[in-house]
Order: sequence, then C-alpha cells, then structure tokens
Amino acid sequence: MRIKKATKRYEAWLGERLTLIQADLALKHSRMEEAPFPFLRATFYRWAQLWPEVCRDLAKAPRILAVGDLHVENFGTWRDVEGRLIWGVNDFDEAFPMAYPNDLVRLAVSAHLAIAASHLALTTQAACKSILSGYHEGLEEGGKPFVLEENDKWLREAVTGELRDPVQFWGKMNTLPTVRGEIPKGARKALEELLPERGLIYRVAHRVAGLGSLGRERYVAIADWGGGRIAREAKAMRPSACVWANEGKGPQKIFYEDIITKAARVLDPFVHLRGKWIVRRLSPHCSRIELAALPEKRDEQRLLHAMGFETANIHLGSKDAIKAVRRDLGRRKPDWLHEAVHQMTKAVLKDWEEWKTA
Repeated sequence: MRIKKATKRYEAWLGERLTLIQADLALKHSRMEEAPFPFLRATFYRWAQLWPEVCRDLAKAPRILAVGDLHVENFGTWRDVEGRLIWGVNDFDEAFPMAYPNDLVRLAVSAHLAIAASHLALTTQAACKSILSGYHEGLEEGGKPFVLEENDKWLREAVTGELRDPVQFWGKMNTLPTVRGEIPKGARKALEELLPERGLIYRVAHRVAGLGSLGRERYVAIADWGGGRIAREAKAMRPSACVWANEGKGPQKIFYEDIITKAARVLDPFVHLRGKWIVRRLSPHCSRIELAALPEKRDEQRLLHAMGFETANIHLGSKDAIKAVRRDLGRRKPDWLHEAVHQMTKAVLKDWEEWKTA
C-alpha cells in the first residue's frame, strides 16, 4: 500500500471514531509536503504500518507499553503537585504495546531528519550513541524523573528560554479564535472539571497545534483567575493508530493514562483522560518544546542522552518485561540502532517524495 492510499484509509478509519475538522486536516496535508521531519511527525499511522516490515527482527523484540509516536519534539515541561518544573515526554496519544526498539528507532530517525534540516548540529552516529547510552543508563539506574529544580541545571536553562516567555505565550492564547456555537458536552464537562472553581466565566477557543493529531477537535478554555490568565485544553482521543495498522487486531483501549501512571516519572496532576477527551493545563511552562525554542548554544549530545534516559523511564513502567529487554539489548551488536535508523529513514523519505509528487 502506498502513502496516499494509506492516508486515505487511515483518515476514513479515524473519521468513524472522531469528528474531523477538514480545514485542519488540509493544513496537515500541506505541512506534510514541507519537509521530511514534519512528515514523520504527521504520519505515525504509516510508521506503524511500515515498522514491522522494514525492521522485522526488531519488531519481534520484547514488548512494552511504548510511546509509539516518539520524536525529538515530543518532549516538554509541566508542574507537579509540589510546583516543581518537570521535563519529559509530552504526548502519549499513540501509546500501545509494541517492541521496545520502536521508540528508540523513531526517536533516532527524528533526530536524523532534524540534523538533515539543520535543526540539530551533531552527526547521526553521535545522536544514536547518545540516545542508546541514555536508555541503557536509565534502565540500569531503575529510572529517575527529570526534576528541574536543584538538579539538571543545564536542562532547566535549555528549556526555559525567551520563546517560552509568559507574555508571548498568553499573547498567542489571546489570538486563538473563539468557537462559535456549541462544543461537545463531553469536552465542556472535561474542561470545567479541570478549572480551579465552579461557575468560572471562560471563553472556548479552537487551537491548531501538533501534527499527528492535527484534524481532531481541540478546545481551549481561557479564563481570568486569581489575578492572571489560565487555560485548559481538551483534545479528542481514539485508540492508537497501531489498531488501524494491525487491522483491528489487539487491544482497542486508549492507553494514555496507563502509560503515564506506570512510568518512572512525576505525574502532571492536570492531565486526565475523561471519556474520549484528554484534558490538561496549558501555561508557558506546561507545554511541548519545539527545537526552535531551545537556545542556540546547547549540548545536543547531552539533550539526546536525556531523551534516551526518559524513554527508559517510560519503558520501566512495563516491569514484567524489563529483564527480557535488558537481555535483548545485551545480545545486539553496537551499531544496531544506526542500521535501523538508516532503513526506516529510507522508507520515510520514499513516502515523503511520493506524497510531494502526488
């Protein structure tokens, strides 16, 4: 199956489960043409289809509850119940039981494409080495959350730059278009449950964000409270695209809350699955971080090492599988990740070229 046909079939499957916003879907298709990196971010459904074919041996490795759609821009920060700033994986829309190498390969492929687009300045070999060494270290240490207080000063400085300034953030929030008409009852209920008090007056705006989820309903409640602005977002959810790629085989549930509650990390108290809606707080330091928001001077090898370590934090939630994961890792040759990146990058670029010309 080629990319155009796969996309059409996937979006038909998606449309049976969600209300799709056609203008946002058209924007997604346009963004997919721009470059291989946004194409990768927008097409996890295609990755889930190709991965078992291109990397057959790796796809048979021990299974864990995986992020699925892991990439270098699927990381962000949030505040925990103690008000501490935490860094880690930001989005788990595609969480699904998969062979553990999937997350490592997809993360490394995204780094490779970011390097090719001059968003990162290291080599692909160095990127793979950093990710894999971070993953190994995370497994051996039994995981450790990234609490950006007295620890990890370098990471705190990297993720709290000028582009995450509150003035800029709320300026963007204020320009979001107000939704005209009613929003789904489930979304409104989910948003109101997350607000700090009942009866708070708020406006509901439509937010266009992300790439993989672009086309789905996404509502933001914006209000004034306690002397400043607050925002809560509700995004429509459905089972992972792996269900579509597996032709309906396997579990049909949404694994979002399962993966965040079991992982070796500090929870965001404002992230909850409410029916078919994932709701969360939005603020300058409670959001995803794009590479463009990072300072120009940064230790990229150290950053990718941290991403590999955080991947281990997630995988450690699958406690029964970790011994098998360590055993499997130990038997693989040193350059296995780099070889897999080469194979999957080739498949992604082939699809992207076809998509552009189509």
